Amino acid sequence: MFMFFMVACVCRGFATSSCRNREDSWFKSLFVRKVDPRKDAHSNLLTKNEESNLYKIQFHNVKPECLDAYNKLCEDVLPSIHADKYYPCELVGTWNTWYGEQDQAVHLWRYRGGYPALTEVMNKLRQNKEFTAYRKERGKMLLSRRNQLLLEFSFWNEPVPRTGPNVYELRSYQLRPGTMIEWGNYWARAIRYRQQNREAVGGFFSQIGNLYMVHHLWAYKDLLSREATRNAVWQQEGWHEVVYYTVPLIQHMESRIMIPTKASPLQ
Repeated sequence: MFMFFMVACVCRGFATSSCRNREDSWFKSLFVRKVDPRKDAHSNLLTKNEESNLYKIQFHNVKPECLDAYNKLCEDVLPSIHADKYYPCELVGTWNTWYGEQDQAVHLWRYRGGYPALTEVMNKLRQNKEFTAYRKERGKMLLSRRNQLLLEFSFWNEPVPRTGPNVYELRSYQLRPGTMIEWGNYWARAIRYRQQNREAVGGFFSQIGNLYMVHHLWAYKDLLSREATRNAVWQQEGWHEVVYYTVPLIQHMESRIMIPTKASPLQ
């Protein structure tokens, strides 16, 4: 009889606990944001579909003693590819990192026509003896290299050549998986705060390579101008909200201050 009483109490307690858990779960579900089913990829919701621009960013870590020779080699070869209409690609910019990872070169290419244009360029360059020799010589100068394929945010202006002198800042954000749409929603409103001094050059997000990666490219006359511009934006109503709501979306962030090389259309 005692055992029956104990089992009954345990069962009643378990049932009560289960009910309470179900009630708690139901109550909490009222405050969980519902996600609408989508019939399109997130990239198609964020980018400029009508233009189909694909970007490639390259990071080359150069042997310190080879940096000058590396820059000269790039200046001799890359502009000729950029200017040749046979290749459906454009050199957007090429830089050396000034502050950040040292002895590093960064190249940004644009492929008008998306993946078909990228494939066409790669196939044609395999037949280009000058480019093959360039890659072979370049390989002797590098410690490591990596790249990413990017799309541009629809709300950012497209990068166009500009005169200098300027310093460039590449701010790279590793976002938490699943937060790209939320990031885009905030920055679609926030970008207007950062266009008054023409400092906004381009905004991109990764498609291949490190995923959920965002790159913002800015231009300033010098580091003092950068400081003044960034301080001024905090005086604008609404900017602090952008920072407050986007910071939790970030897993890691990095800033590079870069100097354009002679071959760069972005000076």
